[in-house]
Amino acid sequence: MDYKTLIVTGAEGVGTITLNRPTLMNALNAQMRAEILHAVRDLGARMRVLVLTGAGRAFCSGQDLGGGTPVDQLDLERILREEYEPMLRAIAECPVPVITAVNGAAAGAGANLALAADVVIAARSAVFLQAFTRIGLIPDAGGTYWLPRQVGFARAMGMALFAEKVTADEAAGMGMIWEAVEDDAFEAAWRARAGQLAKGPGVAYRAVKQAMRASLANGFDQQLSLEAQLQGECGRSRDFLEGVMAFLEKRPARFEGR
Repeated sequence: MDYKTLIVTGAEGVGTITLNRPTLMNALNAQMRAEILHAVRDLGARMRVLVLTGAGRAFCSGQDLGGGTPVDQLDLERILREEYEPMLRAIAECPVPVITAVNGAAAGAGANLALAADVVIAARSAVFLQAFTRIGLIPDAGGTYWLPRQVGFARAMGMALFAEKVTADEAAGMGMIWEAVEDDAFEAAWRARAGQLAKGPGVAYRAVKQAMRASLANGFDQQLSLEAQLQGECGRSRDFLEGVMAFLEKRPARFEGR
């Protein structure tokens, strides 16, 4: 695809998707959502880890409300069902780990796009904002699913009702994201994390992702059964054999991702 709203690169097993509408704080329009969907599927089939980040001072300001369609003619249900849901499912179902590197403000659907990833790393100056009630809406793009599970009901409800900014440090402290990093070390930090995953045991990473996401809906017995199945698959992988040999030989493992 000839991307118009993204910068898409891939090197050394790391695929990077940069939202690239900086003058609009990377607001999501229909073209960007379609391009994210395509890029996640494409890079997820070729790379060993994906990173989603933003160009300029923001990660993503959410839905583009100035894209030409009069507000009273926006069919939000159609947009969510036909454009957001496939994009969010592609991230959830991507066979490799997905990192969001939140370089700045993540608001509305942009905040929840960030939270859809497997790991969220934020610059310390970044903020998260469930801005929806400010314009008479509810959190969407998965916000009502992720937030109660990540931060608990009380905090999720407060974020949704009061629509107040949550700093990167606050988000890390309440378990909403993995870590907050000083701005001047931010890019080096997420690149190091991505590089670490790109060299790791890809079979195990895929299984971790599948098991963790399934646990949100499974009962205890279902989860134990899934763990046994996935562990069996990992135990038959070349990565497992290499990991054991490296441990016994007291050397770094050289994982192939298979």
